[in-house]
Amino acid sequence: MFNETVKALRIEKRLTLRDFCEQAGLDPSNWSKVERGINPPPGDIGLLERLADFFGLTGDRKLAFMDEAALQRREIPPDLADNEILQKALPAFFRAARGHELSAAELKNFAEDIRKLHTRDRE
Repeated sequence: MFNETVKALRIEKRLTLRDFCEQAGLDPSNWSKVERGINPPPGDIGLLERLADFFGLTGDRKLAFMDEAALQRREIPPDLADNEILQKALPAFFRAARGHELSAAELKNFAEDIRKLHTRDRE
């Protein structure tokens, strides 16, 4: 979860909560609640980008950081929310996650949609 990741990153930099907040321009009281999972992660992409830069996150690590923030807010990551292939595949995923069996055809279509989603950026 985002709150655990961001706290671990702060500790890895050997910063107290107050020192981190001072350097990052955050309110210590509110940020403490984020780290404890009481408040959701920030939804401001600009702030998340600044935090990722502050922690030196790049590539897959930065993407995972951004995804964790969205998921802990119970949102689909913004870069995926408008993806038509994902929107088509999600209902089947939701049914499967809720314990409803997918037919063989639904499962095949779901797998094809996920494969398209995964390979689209690599073309």
